[in-house]
Amino acid sequence: MHGIVDGAIGEKAAGDERPGKIRAFLRRLGPGLITGAADDDPSGIGTHSQVGAQFGYGLAWTFVLSFPLMVAIQQVAAEIGRVTGAGIARNLRRHYPRPILWAVVALLLVANIVNLGADLSAMGAALVLLAGGNGALYTLLFGIGCIVLEVGLSYPRYAAILKWTTLSLFTYVAVVMVVHVPWPHALRSLVVPEIQWNATYATALVAILGTTISPYLFFWQAGQEIEEQHRHHAKPLCVAPSNAGPELARIRLDTLIGMAFSTLVSLAIVFATAATLHANGISDIATSSQAAEALRPIAGQFAFAMFALGIIGTGLLAVPVLAGSAAYAVTEMAGMAGSLDAKPLSARLFYGTIAATTLAGASLNVIGIDPVRALYWAAVVNGVLAAPLMAVMMLIVRNRRAMGRLTLSPGATIMGWSATLVMLAATGIFLAFILI
Repeated sequence: MHGIVDGAIGEKAAGDERPGKIRAFLRRLGPGLITGAADDDPSGIGTHSQVGAQFGYGLAWTFVLSFPLMVAIQQVAAEIGRVTGAGIARNLRRHYPRPILWAVVALLLVANIVNLGADLSAMGAALVLLAGGNGALYTLLFGIGCIVLEVGLSYPRYAAILKWTTLSLFTYVAVVMVVHVPWPHALRSLVVPEIQWNATYATALVAILGTTISPYLFFWQAGQEIEEQHRHHAKPLCVAPSNAGPELARIRLDTLIGMAFSTLVSLAIVFATAATLHANGISDIATSSQAAEALRPIAGQFAFAMFALGIIGTGLLAVPVLAGSAAYAVTEMAGMAGSLDAKPLSARLFYGTIAATTLAGASLNVIGIDPVRALYWAAVVNGVLAAPLMAVMMLIVRNRRAMGRLTLSPGATIMGWSATLVMLAATGIFLAFILI
């Protein structure tokens, strides 16, 4: 009897430990998870919807290609922030000519404002689909709401909200579960490319890389690592290298999970639109809200509602990331401190940049600029900026003056430069099609 009781107590204790371990694991996730989730913003959802509608499963293999490249370059961004205790722009200011810094930040601001306009407009359009009303008003209200949350909440509370917001991406997994996906064909497309030799296919390939490897994500993840360092009252790893082992392991795990999450959601969107829109001959989708509307008569009201709600949820996650990355870049360029944990009056430039870029994005639709067309040019700006910025990041992360003894390992260096070369080639193809 005694043994049975002991066994029961032992089993109960083991059971009690599991939730604690899960909570500890989830607490370790943060900048990488949020960055990966923010990669699937409404404009990215529109791109992936168009890919699925136009090509079916034919471009699914590109997400398998882009996944290790995303992991490699986001890990570089995170290590820059955690090791040096400074963001990408501040490292540019410290170690490289000022004109490079000014050009990078200027291009980032242009691309982020246009992306903000496209995302906020998509959120407004999605709410119109669900509830009716004025899309321009919704767009402006979403922008103001994001500003209030980002400025008004402390960093720990705001980071927790962003982490919970990532759950909105599971709506796209739910959509895949209710539509009829031919899984043998879909899974085979991940490893067997269905290549088409034409300009449309090549442009779609570049668009996928452009929406998965984006400069604003680099600045955000580096900045968030600094925020986490301050929250735990820790020193930069270049000053306290004895802490490097567990911290770099956490960064690798966090980034890997975040980018895996992003990739799986992107594939879910492609599979859902391929199984519904492409299978029914609908191939021309310009926006995420159009994709949601097109799903309604084919996949039913539930799939439509989940798709539309997902646009709003991912927008609430991505808009603060876009505005926040711009704020980190601007304050670092100016040589000033900026943090989401600072009081608004003590970080006027930081919070002012968040408000200004968000409102500028929200106003694009109001003043008559088509955010979808503008997003095309934002992709051009991102393409022009991404590859050179990635090259500069690779120089920083191998620079002993910046990183001390903790320069990037040879294996990670090879992956980082591979990602840079792939992005450079993709940008070249994209620009070639623009000029032809």
